[in-house]
Amino acid sequence: MVYIDIIKIFVSRAIVYTLFALTPLFVHSQINTEQVMNIGRNALYFEDYLLSIQYFNQVVKSKPYLAEPYFYRAIAKLELEDYKGAEEDCSLAIERNPFIVDAYQVRGIARQTLKDTKGAIADYEIGLKYLPEHKAFLMNKAVCEESLKEYDKAEKSYDKLLKLYPKFDNAYLGRAQLKMAKGDTVNAETDINKCLELTKSNSNAYVMRAEINMKFKKDFKAALTDMDEAIKLEPNYAGYFINRAYMKYNLDDYFGAMADFNYAVSIDPTNVTAHFNRGLILTEVSENNKAIEDFSYVLRSEPDNFMARYNRALLYYKIGQYKNAISDFDIVLAKYPDFEAGLYARSECKRKIGDMAGGERDYNRSRELYKKKKKITETGNADDEEATEQVESTSAVMNKFNTLLTVETDNEIKPKYENRTRGRIQDNNVKIDPEQMFFLSYYMKDDKLRNNTNYIKEITDLNTSRLLPFTLVLTNAPTRLYEDQIKKHFNSIEYYNGVLSTSNARSIDYFARAMDFMMVRNPEQAIADFNKAIESSPEFALSYLGRSYAKYMQLQLEQQSGNEAESNSTTIKKPNTGESILKEKKTNHVMGEIIDDLNKVISLSPRNVYAMFNKGNAYLIMQNYTAAISCYDEALEIKPDFGEAYYNRGLMYLRLGNKEKGVADLSKAGELGILPSYNVLKRMTR
Repeated sequence: MVYIDIIKIFVSRAIVYTLFALTPLFVHSQINTEQVMNIGRNALYFEDYLLSIQYFNQVVKSKPYLAEPYFYRAIAKLELEDYKGAEEDCSLAIERNPFIVDAYQVRGIARQTLKDTKGAIADYEIGLKYLPEHKAFLMNKAVCEESLKEYDKAEKSYDKLLKLYPKFDNAYLGRAQLKMAKGDTVNAETDINKCLELTKSNSNAYVMRAEINMKFKKDFKAALTDMDEAIKLEPNYAGYFINRAYMKYNLDDYFGAMADFNYAVSIDPTNVTAHFNRGLILTEVSENNKAIEDFSYVLRSEPDNFMARYNRALLYYKIGQYKNAISDFDIVLAKYPDFEAGLYARSECKRKIGDMAGGERDYNRSRELYKKKKKITETGNADDEEATEQVESTSAVMNKFNTLLTVETDNEIKPKYENRTRGRIQDNNVKIDPEQMFFLSYYMKDDKLRNNTNYIKEITDLNTSRLLPFTLVLTNAPTRLYEDQIKKHFNSIEYYNGVLSTSNARSIDYFARAMDFMMVRNPEQAIADFNKAIESSPEFALSYLGRSYAKYMQLQLEQQSGNEAESNSTTIKKPNTGESILKEKKTNHVMGEIIDDLNKVISLSPRNVYAMFNKGNAYLIMQNYTAAISCYDEALEIKPDFGEAYYNRGLMYLRLGNKEKGVADLSKAGELGILPSYNVLKRMTR
């Protein structure tokens, strides 16, 4: 029985044990399906979803009666937000094997996202027949029941969930969401507070409590405090800054509100709400031209946004662009013909350009509407239903046109998969990821906050020689490949298969094929090729660096395989000290091999700070924190602006109880663009 928890993607038997001579991508007659499945799961584990789909496609075409490739392909499609495709693949998997319990969970999540809520509940209920105490099935079912307004059922589901898992923070948050839907904000806040007692790092909890304080209590100061906490945890979500700006505005902090709107636009330049709100603030401080720019941006994105159009019309009037103002007023008044203030403003614009008759008509109509409104307001006589409706409509329009907007923050409890076993620090109780090892690649993520040029002379020399099919780079941030990139590497492997079958095989050719195998997540074959490159050229430093990371990747996959085997068990096992010791010995043995490779790199290239950094990470994984710090020290002596080394050294100091040095290093790392530093510093100062 396969078991997939909601917070993990489990990929079984992830290591390929025998030689895989890759056939062309779309030739399926002779493939070893078990090996291809394994490599597909490798790619899935490393979040290369498009690549994994290519492998699973090969298995499906070769053996369409197997359930597993459809199921794993569904997971990849779910991560790529192809929910319909994920649903269809799960159905195909279930047709072939109705006892893959997790296929019901994945299909349920896909259906839930596609708003087929009843279908999702049906899947979760099937899953609960097999696993009646499964956390994810219970949680997702409760969320679905709430969305169908079946509040009593949802409450029973949450009560059962919390009875089984009293320390499940998201369950309290889900129940709080349910209580807010029922209008019970008092008990909702109690559940939110309980969630935050269990974990201080749940940004959704702060956002939900801020919403209660802002919308129901009108306590903008308390709401602001909570939103500050949410932003510390998720500093790259524009919606949080927009809502915090709204709170600051209501606390008369205009400069603070403007700063938040500016930052929201810098994070998400296409955010219409941020531009609209900033336009309103700029209007208040008479920055008319800048405000017009913001409202114009809104209108390019949303031509039917009458609030932005009306405000731009007023600004055009202020700066004397009367024809532009009239054009905007025309569009607004076509939608709201009884909008008294709009009619009056347009009458003034028409008079300014000499259209006295048009101005008179608009003025008379606006005066007529004003008199009706005044009469109803003064006498309270609502007998004239049409007139009363006009007054109410006009007031509503006016309020809407001149009010700052908030955004619906995405704090709804949603099912998703997060692989929390990747890139972990070895002390699982800390739950803080160090900066990862650097590795050779053909791809690099663009990070505007950091200097992406990780210079090694050997890489520059190799790229200058043009002996590789692609430009080599050094990075510590894995990237997902697109379909055309995947095909290029498959084709490159085929090319080198031919080249290396000759008697004149060179070390650079083995190295190049090893790099292609790394790109398609096949570390086993990459190690074999790096070995041959080293045998041929023992002084080839980059081969040792490449092999060291391939071994690390292979170890990650082996550990993942072991984690899955544990999770697949339906019985509760007591901790096995012997197994833990063997696992630790295995880890330390591989890390020892990695350190040997890195020492060889350093002996061949003494100023290679990235090899020193990786060596520090290897010691970190072995929990030899003093040795790790020593390696980071050496790296920083050569490269004083090495933010990743400051960050990891800071974490190690904290592990050893040296808070002063740890905080100093994290502060420096943050200054150098390592954003997670601020999250850790926040925890240290609680």
